[in-house]
Amino acid sequence: MTSKDDVRESVWDALEDEGLARFPFPPHGRIPNVAGADDAAERLAATDAWRDADVVKANPDAPQLPARRRALHDGKTLYMAVPRLRDPECFLELDPERLDPEAYNRAPALSNVDDYAEAVRPAALGHVDLVLSGSVAVSEDGARVGKGEGFSDVEFGVLVDLGLVDDGTTVATTVHERQVFETATWPVADHDVPMELVVTPERVVETDAPYARPSGVDWDAVSAEDRAEIPILAELAAGRDR
Repeated sequence: MTSKDDVRESVWDALEDEGLARFPFPPHGRIPNVAGADDAAERLAATDAWRDADVVKANPDAPQLPARRRALHDGKTLYMAVPRLRDPECFLELDPERLDPEAYNRAPALSNVDDYAEAVRPAALGHVDLVLSGSVAVSEDGARVGKGEGFSDVEFGVLVDLGLVDDGTTVATTVHERQVFETATWPVADHDVPMELVVTPERVVETDAPYARPSGVDWDAVSAEDRAEIPILAELAAGRDR
């Protein structure tokens, strides 16, 4: 069994050494931007899960920017989390009906989103039809490795606890083939969110993931500091303690 840290380093090194990484550089320490991100987004957009989705929650990283743009062009309401969920209004809402179509490409970029989005509390999302996650590595059976901070899993757990993500929500990631492993060589924790769709520029993998989805926030994996500094976690924790 390989540690997640070792998997991350091997993928980051490979993307850099093989010329597959794209701006921002270096790929290390982040969800790496990769060659073919536009093609992967187009392939995702051709899936039934994408076509059927009205509400998409997506990570803010560079390799998923083409898919976030496509969501607005396809008339989907798009949500991105505020970094580290630091505010009570911890999601940014981009409603294509309230945007000038000329802004669809600019608005979902992390550097621009604050100029276009409305900050909302989690309950404003309603049912989320598709969650798009960034990955450093992912296996064909749906195990994901992120950049190591854990906020993607916390966001998912929060949405599950609030009833906004359920079994009808598709979870997908877009990656380069170099990031895909046949099976997970790393440990999969209970709070790790399995991917149902792994989409590369070349193919769509329907994972039939054997891993259970988290049933909510994994409080054993949340530090006291996070509970104190993340308002929505403080609210949920207070509800549990009543």
